[in-house]
Amino acid sequence: MGIILFLIAASLVLALGFLVSFLWAYKTGQYEDDYTPSVRILLDDVVSIKQDKSKVKTTIKLEEKIKTQLK
Repeated sequence: MGIILFLIAASLVLALGFLVSFLWAYKTGQYEDDYTPSVRILLDDVVSIKQDKSKVKTTIKLEEKIKTQLK
């Protein structure tokens, strides 16, 4: 009988923890933007393309520096 009371108390503490975390997320604005995630896949990811181009340019510059140092 004691284990049943322990399990009930543990489940209530766990449920209270989930409730507190949900309320915290709600109060900090985690659920404010419900439109953007549904259309995010339809938008182009321009920022990452620009970043990738700059990474490629940087890599090419580094390769050129290495080639000139090796000569």
